[in-house]
Amino acid sequence: MLGRQESGQGQFFYSFDLDKVVPPDHLVRQIDGLLDLSWVHNELAPFYSHTGRPSIDPVLVIRMLVLGYVFALRSERRLCAEVQVNLAYRWFCKLGIEDHIPDHSVFCRARRERFRESDALRRVFERVVALCISAGLVGGDAFSVDASLIKADVNKTRRLPGDQPIAWPKAEEASHAVREYIAALDAANSDTDSDEDGGGSSEGSHRRKPPKEVSLTDPQATWVTRPGVDPFFAYDANYLIDNKAGIILDAVGTRANRAVEIAVTQTMVDRVERRFDLRPQRLAGDTAYGAVRLLKWLVDRKITPHVPVWDKSARPDGTFSRADFTFDQKRNVYVCPGGTELTSTGNIDQGHIVYYRARKSDCSGCALKSKCTTAVVRKITRDLNEDVRDRVRALANTEAFQQSRRERKKVEMRFAHMKRILRLDRLRLRGLNGVQDEVLLTATAQNLRRLVKLICRPPPPLAVAC
Repeated sequence: MLGRQESGQGQFFYSFDLDKVVPPDHLVRQIDGLLDLSWVHNELAPFYSHTGRPSIDPVLVIRMLVLGYVFALRSERRLCAEVQVNLAYRWFCKLGIEDHIPDHSVFCRARRERFRESDALRRVFERVVALCISAGLVGGDAFSVDASLIKADVNKTRRLPGDQPIAWPKAEEASHAVREYIAALDAANSDTDSDEDGGGSSEGSHRRKPPKEVSLTDPQATWVTRPGVDPFFAYDANYLIDNKAGIILDAVGTRANRAVEIAVTQTMVDRVERRFDLRPQRLAGDTAYGAVRLLKWLVDRKITPHVPVWDKSARPDGTFSRADFTFDQKRNVYVCPGGTELTSTGNIDQGHIVYYRARKSDCSGCALKSKCTTAVVRKITRDLNEDVRDRVRALANTEAFQQSRRERKKVEMRFAHMKRILRLDRLRLRGLNGVQDEVLLTATAQNLRRLVKLICRPPPPLAVAC
């Protein structure tokens, strides 16, 4: 018999249990069983006033933010709309069927004020990392580090050359990203002035080279030029992962700069050791992390750097490179392919470079000079910590180094997941603080999804188990 839906007037009373409509294997139910936010009220209480109208519950704001990044809901307007109609999302946010959804503007104010003052988003991230450690997903002996470019939310046509003065609007008329940039400039200028007044070293008082292009929308974004790719403004997402299961141990959003990547690597390794008492035995990275400053920093902490050495001594014109010269450690001289010696005066340039020069008489009568140099004499540079670079070069042929290279692909997989699945191929927030918030929330979502996938697997069928 053909059935028809009755369209009569609704009943007067309803009995509705939101918990019963959320499937037991739904991702929100699995994440809810892992995410503990009971600490939020006590930690954030000092950052709220004791008088006035009650604020939106910060636990609700954090739950909605985590929900948005786990399910790639990039717009907070859309997030509020989805929570309004999706019963599973309502259940995760601890909202009843008739509870009011907060306005999207709540998230902007909470991030810029209470969450940044209290560093709440990093605390949420670190508690998720602690869950991964307690679940046995972190080995602690092998880490990998890498950075990935993320396009900034700017129109690249609205830019000016960095070496020209820019008339920025007044503070009350400027956007939040511009005000943040001007405040950072003022702080940098005041630090430079204090170093000069205090008689600091020339290296500490050296002013940075101005950027090639400055975005008028987000001045802290970096103008990136790559061969074969249209230039664009971008930031860096820096990840430090454990190689066992690809758990992200630390995440930082920074300006796209190789020197910044090296500095933030030191910060992340120190912070992981301080927060979780984890120090790796080896650290894997690509050539961008092969600078001698980072290599020596790792060796001094007894961390084996499985990193290709950053070396630009090879010459493209076919003449002898530095590798063709032999260094005599005892006599502190270089021996050229012709058998003559290059000596040094001992003077140190830029705090770490030593020059070795041949004698004019030796070079002028050498039969190999055409293959060596077009200058009057040949000159070789050597870093004060070149012995560290030599030790790291010797590791490249070991099996452990090759294993680290294979395991380092896991950090690249995290970036691919971030951009393809969680859709963070273009930033939504502007300014360096906004980038740091987005990178932290994305890393939190990735760790939660990874944690659920590895520890919330259903039991295998009986036939497969047998």
